[in-house]
Amino acid sequence: MHTVEKIGGTSMSRFDEVLNTIFIGNRDKSELYQRVFVVSAYAGMTNMLLEHKKTGEPGVYERFADATNEDAWLEALDKVLEAMQRKNAELFSGEYERQAADRFIEGRIGDVRECMRSLQHLCTYGHFQLTEHLMKVREMLASLGEAHSAFNTVLALKKHSVNARLVDLTGWNLSEPKTFQNMIADSFKGIDLSRELVVATGYTHCSEGLMNTFDRGYSEITFAQIAAETGAREAIIHKEYHLSSADPTLVGVDKVVTIGRTNYDVADQLSNLGMEAIHPKAARTLRRAGIQLRIKNAFEPEHGGTLISQDYCSERPCVEIIAGRKDVFGLEIFDQEMLGDVSYDMEITKILKQLRLYVVNKDSDANSITYYASGSRKMINRASRLIEERYPMAEVRVHNIAIVSAIGSDLKVKGILAKTVAALAEAGISIQAIHQSIRQVEMQCVINEDDYDAAVAALHQALIEPEKHGDVIVAA
Repeated sequence: MHTVEKIGGTSMSRFDEVLNTIFIGNRDKSELYQRVFVVSAYAGMTNMLLEHKKTGEPGVYERFADATNEDAWLEALDKVLEAMQRKNAELFSGEYERQAADRFIEGRIGDVRECMRSLQHLCTYGHFQLTEHLMKVREMLASLGEAHSAFNTVLALKKHSVNARLVDLTGWNLSEPKTFQNMIADSFKGIDLSRELVVATGYTHCSEGLMNTFDRGYSEITFAQIAAETGAREAIIHKEYHLSSADPTLVGVDKVVTIGRTNYDVADQLSNLGMEAIHPKAARTLRRAGIQLRIKNAFEPEHGGTLISQDYCSERPCVEIIAGRKDVFGLEIFDQEMLGDVSYDMEITKILKQLRLYVVNKDSDANSITYYASGSRKMINRASRLIEERYPMAEVRVHNIAIVSAIGSDLKVKGILAKTVAALAEAGISIQAIHQSIRQVEMQCVINEDDYDAAVAALHQALIEPEKHGDVIVAA
């Protein structure tokens, strides 16, 4: 009967709006329950606790790991506390709620401060190395952001006479860690969802260590596991936008169409392009549990959003989404000795994996392989050098490229290749490579990086706009 719903950090930072659209809104008392919310930290908090996701500016964790200035991380932690207290004052005008929120986070941060000081002192002895404990420190710091927002959410809901319950998955007072599955299963035992609205932390402390595998993508993994473990009717992710036929800033708000229905295969294609509707491992958990996922705009609660299921396929072949990414390099390896030697691909893939470069796609002919990889220029150049060392006869070239894709649950559209090539040619865009698999859910065009924005607009105009879908492509 219940849903499990995730709210991201940007939406949580607009809490008054979210309270009036998602948590309470116009619902009567009977409609408030049968819902579990998984909340992220407020926007910017995890950046301050760890490091800035985009700029790399160090937060508490990076300063602690650096250890060249022992006081730098303490100053950064004090700034986090000040930011959290400012957020509490912004959320709560009443003295009781604000003091309760301040006491909670002051206690958590005080514990973290003492723990990190003790660890720092311990690691002055030769038998203990700081590097061996850094991942635990990273997880502990990350948990503060989710604990802060989850506690405040419960406090605000209770103020509005909602019977809200905090499920703290951070393992703060746990004597020893449990497995991920057991941590969630045990935390939800005995909860009557028909009478309680549950707010859970996006971070889960477990023996496997979520951040070892997922780093900052852990909240969607928690969300999916809660949905699977509790047998949710539906999983919902509230975002700041609709899942649409293209980026409205490139195509125009008046031209994009909301996607009403699609499938997990399409969601995975978007993830491969760095445009995650949901983390692919979280999608796998939901898919295996037979749970449908709905993507909704947090600030348009009446809109049905996008329903993602395993078996959906459009009634007729069509392009649903034009997407892509610009942060891609074409790593081209030519070697006359390559033909018939299958080890080339395996060895080069191993090098790229070691450097944590993400391979979006690749193509090959008799004497060359090109990898379309996402990562920093520094790591790409390093990969190039390592490949040249491994294969001295090879010629390695790096190209600045972008990928633009046409995606659909059934892309067997007659003449799609001709339409695509014609549309890009008409826009003055040269295609460097093109990929379409037999499965026909995606067609990728490799183009010059500078042509990306124009290519998205051109393909949307040629492949989606003539279909006259209206406001939504198949309403959910």
